Amino acid sequence: MSTTGDVERPNVARLFDYYLGGAHNFAVDREFAEQSMPQIPTAQMVQHSRAFLRRAVRACVAAGIRQFLDLGSGIPTAGNVHEAAQQVDPTCRVVYVDNEPATVAHSRAMLRDNPSAAIAEVDVRDVGAVLSSPEVRGLLDLSRPVAVLMVGILPYLTDADRPAELVARYRDAVVDGSYLVVSHLTADEQPEMVEKLVGVAGETLSPIVARSKAELEPVFAGFELLEPGLVLAARWRGEGEPEGGAEAVAYGAVGVKRPSGPGR
Repeated sequence: MSTTGDVERPNVARLFDYYLGGAHNFAVDREFAEQSMPQIPTAQMVQHSRAFLRRAVRACVAAGIRQFLDLGSGIPTAGNVHEAAQQVDPTCRVVYVDNEPATVAHSRAMLRDNPSAAIAEVDVRDVGAVLSSPEVRGLLDLSRPVAVLMVGILPYLTDADRPAELVARYRDAVVDGSYLVVSHLTADEQPEMVEKLVGVAGETLSPIVARSKAELEPVFAGFELLEPGLVLAARWRGEGEPEGGAEAVAYGAVGVKRPSGPGR
């Protein structure tokens, strides 16, 4: 989401790239990561988030979805949406969305040989601009179901941004049968660890907000949650139980938009 393009400071998208073993990061990012990792298992948190993303994408493909809108994507490094989806069906189409110019430039270079994937340089809070972007109009058919991915992006929205209302605008813009994939930082299970993470994130000029399960439930209004519902992301169709550390700092869920009204 909102990340700094200043190469003198660590950048959220490049930090995620570093934690996932990518090559699109700078010395300032690597230094920041190495300094913070002894305090917080950030790399493991990011890897769990990416594993949830891959499981959710595969579930959407299994349900018949062939187009994906990944909001606040950052750099589509290892294990990204188009890789997970196109490994199952090469016809899957993906549009990433990020508002940071350097992140978008990196991403466009990475995606230039993939005609079924693109990135739009738009703020995810501007729903109209996202949906009318050349990339979305060129690759996605919004008259057919689409999976809207908001994996790890909502913590970058303050309460003043009204996250649930933002999600509702995307929900209203997609057709029945579309999917919503969300993961979100929480302090419900590991308050001290997450408090440290929130403090460290503030140093990147991209502050984050942790939310409780009760605060997240309104985000899924109008969606029917797939089993096992809104749970710790590592438990969402994952293997094994969370151990109470890096595995227990985010919730995750996948929902499908069902028809509403008297016909239900």
